[in-house]
Amino acid sequence: MRLPKHIGIIPDGNRRWAVREGMEKADGYDHGISPGMELYRMCCEMGIEEMTFYGFTVDNTKRPSAQRQAFTKACVAAVEELSREDASLLVLGNTNSAVFPAELLPYTIRHDFGKGGMKINFLVNYSWQWDLGLKNGIIGPCLKTKEVPRIDLIIRWGGRSRLSGFLPVQSVYSDLYVVEDYWPDFKREHVEAALAWYDAQDVTLGG
Repeated sequence: MRLPKHIGIIPDGNRRWAVREGMEKADGYDHGISPGMELYRMCCEMGIEEMTFYGFTVDNTKRPSAQRQAFTKACVAAVEELSREDASLLVLGNTNSAVFPAELLPYTIRHDFGKGGMKINFLVNYSWQWDLGLKNGIIGPCLKTKEVPRIDLIIRWGGRSRLSGFLPVQSVYSDLYVVEDYWPDFKREHVEAALAWYDAQDVTLGG
């Protein structure tokens, strides 16, 4: 099977999952940590070189305070879980904001956990406008995420087939696979199906 070198992950549907399960919307984020770690370990086993996870966006911070605090806490907890593994972490997002978690500031420079290993990019308080340096409608001279390479495959959970501002430059030639199930309902079969679908695509990069 032809495997992608770099996979982007949009873990959507946490709030809808929580409502379905009779919880408050804010309760859904904590249930997304375990799926993320399972996915990471699965991709390590398969030899995937790099993954980029969508944590939360600048627009997400407009949600009610309880939800904002919950997804921020979940992002910090996810990094704490990853710190027990062999991985190379880079956190990317607008740090010039009070909503950026201080606990993650040390990882805005790439940091190896354990023996290092798979590159993990974690988008936290991210926006495409920040990434492109957009000001007064003019794009800045330097891409903030220039260290992140082109993404081969993006997998989005939650049934919505849009990028929601996810790394617009690196995703310019990405294949997008949509999983109908919500992120907390993660199954290995979701990824296996996505990789089989990717293997069948005709990847020409415009050539």
